[in-house]
Amino acid sequence: MIAIDGVLLSDEIIEEQFVCDLEKCKGGCCVDGDCGAPLTKEETKIIKQIYPQIKNYLVPEYIDEIERQGTHTTDSEYGYVTPTVNGGICVYGYTDELGIVKCGIEKAWKEGKIDFRKPISCHLYPIRIISHPGYEAVNYQPRETLCKPACKLGRKLKVPVYKFLREALVRKYGEEFYGALDAIAHKYFNEKNKEK
Repeated sequence: MIAIDGVLLSDEIIEEQFVCDLEKCKGGCCVDGDCGAPLTKEETKIIKQIYPQIKNYLVPEYIDEIERQGTHTTDSEYGYVTPTVNGGICVYGYTDELGIVKCGIEKAWKEGKIDFRKPISCHLYPIRIISHPGYEAVNYQPRETLCKPACKLGRKLKVPVYKFLREALVRKYGEEFYGALDAIAHKYFNEKNKEK
């Protein structure tokens, strides 16, 4: 376990390797699951506010679901979450010409229409964060079958989870936090190499 400023990270975040392989998984994490993507309370307000700007990026039948369910819903385990279509795809998802599910919110962000990239839980995946009184638990939780190609590609390219998710980790915790995590990882790998 790695502890940095009240954040407890599982060792797998530096030990395991991961690189999304969208050609193989087809963005399945936006489709597969018990509920939509977890949202912070602040994100529910942001999404409600930007909804008029992102509407043009969304699938008409998914817009119908948003009009019916709202821009967010709640789940007994995760709290605030994005709505889904019949318990499947996230209402903010769309399928591109290659059959890959992508995020309509992120597309609007990439085109400069909004300042919000996408929910932090999506940006950090396959890391999941659980808040507890006084600390946050940060765990590596790839889906066993869906993420198998990403684990394989990560090993092939030798990219640790924390490096693949650098941008998302900096967005969530800041550069200083990431620098501390990187230093811990380097120390870990140096010690591991000495043992060989």
